[in-house]
Amino acid sequence: MVTEVREQGNLIGSDKVEGTAVYGADRTKIGSIERVMIDKQSGRVSYAVLSFGGFLGIGDDHYPLPWQTLKYDTSLGGYITGVTEAQLKGAPKYGNDNAWNWGDATRTRAVNDYYGSAI
Repeated sequence: MVTEVREQGNLIGSDKVEGTAVYGADRTKIGSIERVMIDKQSGRVSYAVLSFGGFLGIGDDHYPLPWQTLKYDTSLGGYITGVTEAQLKGAPKYGNDNAWNWGDATRTRAVNDYYGSAI
């Protein structure tokens, strides 16, 4: 990921976040960010959707991760999460064949409870 001069501070364009590698607690790559979900009213990023599994984008599962569980690591050029690959396999997810209802409070609560986050 090439960082433009205008993005070398604390802000980065969403198009640069999408596709960025995500590394697990053991610093091995577990997937990449497919998209970020932004709260319409506050303007804050609430979730990053992690694409994991599959091959060449086929058969990937999508895992909503609370944004605050990710920290950017400049040496890796990606985000680190305290989640391991084994933990991720048991996390709330959705596949390419079904949609995640972001307005469903039960699903949001399940994600936040799984990761021990409060959004």
